[in-house]
Amino acid sequence: MTLEFRQKMSDLTILEDNLLPIPLNDSELHSLAMNIVGKELEKNSFEFLSVNSSLKKNPQFVCTKNKQLYFVIVKVVLYPNNPKTFQIKNLKKILDHSKKFDAKLLSAKVGLANSEDYELPLFKNSSYVVNYHGFEEIN
Repeated sequence: MTLEFRQKMSDLTILEDNLLPIPLNDSELHSLAMNIVGKELEKNSFEFLSVNSSLKKNPQFVCTKNKQLYFVIVKVVLYPNNPKTFQIKNLKKILDHSKKFDAKLLSAKVGLANSEDYELPLFKNSSYVVNYHGFEEIN
């Protein structure tokens, strides 16, 4: 007796997709970094005036503390890049904008890596390592 199994290629793709972990996309990575920074801002008694979670828009947070206005830029930096040495693009334009409003400009560079293997991407529903050293004031 011979058994024959017939599967369409699309069936195999669906099965395989359900078994493999799904990497976080750029928007999800940015949201993760925003959550880390947002919690830090709350912990340090900042009051939120505005939150912008768009990837290409800066600043992400507009806050006040002790009657001082702050603009906060959030950037996610994936391993092997180092968040301490990561350069933010168009920084002069953002700095000029903050000066118009007499706001202090802070950057929050959040380094992220897969905790099981730094060389792998971050996956949904898996653990990660955070390399974050707080805010850096930009003058």
